[in-house]
Amino acid sequence: MEQLQIAELVEKYLKGDLNPEEKEQFETLRKTNPEVDQTVVEYHFFLEEMERYGQVRRFKSNLYDTHHTLQENGDIKDLHLKAGAKIINLWGKYRRVVAVAASIAGITALFISGMISIFSPNAPIRDLEELRRKVSNLEKQSTRQISEFNKIKTKIEPGADVKFGGTSFILDINGYLVTSAHVLKGAKKVYVQSVDGKDFLTEIIHEDLEADIALLKINDADFTPGTALPYGFSKKRTDLSEPVYTLGFPKDEIVYNEGYLSAQTGLEGDTMSCQITINANPGNSGGPVFNKNGEVIGILNARQASANGVVFATKSKNIFRFIETLKEADKDLNIRMKSSSSLKGANRSSQVKKVQDHIYMVKVVLG
Repeated sequence: MEQLQIAELVEKYLKGDLNPEEKEQFETLRKTNPEVDQTVVEYHFFLEEMERYGQVRRFKSNLYDTHHTLQENGDIKDLHLKAGAKIINLWGKYRRVVAVAASIAGITALFISGMISIFSPNAPIRDLEELRRKVSNLEKQSTRQISEFNKIKTKIEPGADVKFGGTSFILDINGYLVTSAHVLKGAKKVYVQSVDGKDFLTEIIHEDLEADIALLKINDADFTPGTALPYGFSKKRTDLSEPVYTLGFPKDEIVYNEGYLSAQTGLEGDTMSCQITINANPGNSGGPVFNKNGEVIGILNARQASANGVVFATKSKNIFRFIETLKEADKDLNIRMKSSSSLKGANRSSQVKKVQDHIYMVKVVLG
């Protein structure tokens, strides 16, 4: 199939112009052809960017019209220009003509560059945005109010300045958790909070900055180890277009999102990570990425700043390597990563109910 035909099909698909049979055939093609799937993602992003551009142009035009109306009504006055300021007057007179010409040129340039360069996989490193959350004073106040309302005593010392937040999840039922290493950057103390609002003091066992993985251990007398984990950790390659979902803490309660695997590698072809099309926000870093069987396939850690819904996750096979390396260095480290999932075949709602108790918010107190 020629590139032009694919572009026409993608456009009809996104506009909803395909009949049910054509739509089903195209979705099958999308699942089996990574290039077609990536084209859909890129074209969808392009249309969103064009819509944003149009909104900005309309907003500026409305501002100008409002200013012009106020001038005509005598509500505001023009500034008396000094000699030599004629160019400003000319700009005011012909700005709308220039704006129309610039709009046409801008749209043309945006279309060409968008289809050729913006969607290039070789995005610059600065385009990568880590997803750890900066905790505002309002959020701190909200957390205190919730804690008081629920009669839950926080373990964080009065006056401690909680600066950043993220997500972690249980690796081993004896209190070992895994998260993204960048979430813990500059940490003096680290606490984790369960879905029911209880805080636990943790210890940073080890960090691998290159793989962006960190191991935490809950060292708190109030923590009670749970039973067997409902989910397992997958070493297998995840297929393109396979549905995935995440749980994390972009705000002061657990949040669910779903999407699909859109590329086997991360930014600039990074083989240690994969690309997911999903909504993610600061605070989701360190959260698990599950496949349809309730198996962890990765740790969500970053998103592409210039693209909507383009998110990256460290592959779960790196967690296995990370733990094996730690065990070789410390023979007393007793961590067992479960490979099988008891959630296979269960519907999504049932999976989430069983998984969420093992997901924890990370609270970082800086040194």
